[in-house]
Amino acid sequence: MKYLSKNAYSRLIFFGRKGNYKNQNFNMSIKSLGINAMSKSVSRKFVAVDPSKCTGCSLCEYVCVLEKNEAVLNPLRSRIRVVRLTPAFNVAMACRFCDDAPCVKACPREALTQSEERGVIMVNEAKCDGCGWCVPACPYGGIAVHPDKNSVLVCDLCDGEPKCVEFCPEEALELVTGNEEANKKWMAAIERLSAEIERLSRLAKGQELDVLLAEAEKRAKRLSEKLEAMNKKWGHRFKT
Repeated sequence: MKYLSKNAYSRLIFFGRKGNYKNQNFNMSIKSLGINAMSKSVSRKFVAVDPSKCTGCSLCEYVCVLEKNEAVLNPLRSRIRVVRLTPAFNVAMACRFCDDAPCVKACPREALTQSEERGVIMVNEAKCDGCGWCVPACPYGGIAVHPDKNSVLVCDLCDGEPKCVEFCPEEALELVTGNEEANKKWMAAIERLSAEIERLSRLAKGQELDVLLAEAEKRAKRLSEKLEAMNKKWGHRFKT
């Protein structure tokens, strides 16, 4: 099976759309994706996801949009992106602040620079024309073209306290340093993927319905608590 492209984000989209999670090649390909993408040197802190916990709820995307004071509450304006591969496997993609960042090298207008201390990618909007050359250069799908203006969107860690981590109802996101820790969580989730898909198949057939309802109730409660916290923090923006 061939990948759509070498870019990690494109590979994720390809497998998710085609339903290739149903065969062994999906497990092998996603496993290699984790290893290959994470083989690049990353020694700084970044937001990592535990796919075994992520439900694909998109709350992190909306939190990001709110925190960055975007004019429209649109997840396409988020600096973190959720990719849904299967009902049991979702991942959130954000900048890894690579050493010697390839997105910076790919920019033809020198609109991207990288801070020495934290590796944060800074966008000079006066230079950026939204060409998007940086997007395929990123091995993580961590940068995207802004949907409404000539600029790009990339995580800046919210001054060291990322709000997506704070508001994730499943605690699937955390701030880690280097690839090793993130890689361990990724591989552990891959190992559990087949068993989780089998479990969901049983639930879809009406088996273990009590388990499904109990899990749904707990998740709904956690989600409700985070939504209430979001309303307290940003709700004033929507009051007339």
